[in-house]
Amino acid sequence: MIEYRTSGFNPYATKYSPFFDSRLAVCAGANFGLVGNGRLYILNLTSNGIVCEKYFETQDCLFDTAWSEQHENQLLTAGGDGSIKLFDIGVGEFPVAGWQEHGREVFSVHWGLVEKSRFLSSSWDGTVKIWNPERKESLMTLPVHSCVYSAQFSPHHPDIVTCVSRDSHLRVYDLRSKASAQNHMTLAIPIHAPPKLPVAGYGQGSVGPTECLTHDWNKYRDSVLATAGVDGVIRTFDLRNPSGPVNLLTGHEYAVRKLSWSPHLSDVLLSASYDMTCRVWTDGSNVEQGGSGAGFGRELGRMDAHTEFAMGVDWCLFGAEGWCATCAWDERVLVWDVREYMRPN
Repeated sequence: MIEYRTSGFNPYATKYSPFFDSRLAVCAGANFGLVGNGRLYILNLTSNGIVCEKYFETQDCLFDTAWSEQHENQLLTAGGDGSIKLFDIGVGEFPVAGWQEHGREVFSVHWGLVEKSRFLSSSWDGTVKIWNPERKESLMTLPVHSCVYSAQFSPHHPDIVTCVSRDSHLRVYDLRSKASAQNHMTLAIPIHAPPKLPVAGYGQGSVGPTECLTHDWNKYRDSVLATAGVDGVIRTFDLRNPSGPVNLLTGHEYAVRKLSWSPHLSDVLLSASYDMTCRVWTDGSNVEQGGSGAGFGRELGRMDAHTEFAMGVDWCLFGAEGWCATCAWDERVLVWDVREYMRPN
């Protein structure tokens, strides 16, 4: 495990570069993001540990960041002042572009993985906006009517967008559809619905809606997503049968702040929680590894080196299948190998 300290700033998110296995971005805010400046760190993994290549200062906290899929030196930030900024590592200390349409804090940004000329943003103002970096105005606004904590393009299809929000729903939008009264929305799945299969320790009637803070698409199965939030439960969904969760992964003691499916293994995901742990899970779908093919996932291991709320996780796309980065409000970014923390069956 190697460590970098973001002294004076509390990290909110970390992302590996899609172009380099040794480059990380971390966005953070002073005073836990409540008041003060933000900072975007560009970190390099070297033989002498983690070195800060450059950092950018912003006037308000940064809640999220996303690397450009078009340009190896560019990345987006989501600001507490409602702004989206595009920075270029090779160009000065100020953003090369910026957008200000959201009425509240921007909480997530995500670059399209298929159609790489678009990115999206989600905000506490209850909207998701689709953008082209070449244009000053957004291409489209998707009204959600509830504080949107996380939004993503599907990694399998350029026109499918998903988001999760305060009202405990997973929404699916198809940008090819006519806007009509649904504003491109094709599904609104209640995240708190009972699971399809009985889960030990989970009361069928005892769980009500809670805020959903994060979600992520499975990188191999084009209809599978995972969500998590305030109740500390990770749920997986299959959009082919959207009436309720396929799987519930329980174990976190407090809210789950971030989820990320593995880019290497179809059944493995990583979570970061306010209980200060980062945990690796299987959803039980990998039959070759003893899974049933559906349901009955379990925790594979946990890393508890953080001493404050764990906020961000991301997998390295390159090399061995277990390397990841995590960040927490303890002003630390940790790079570690998941396989060292996995328990034997």
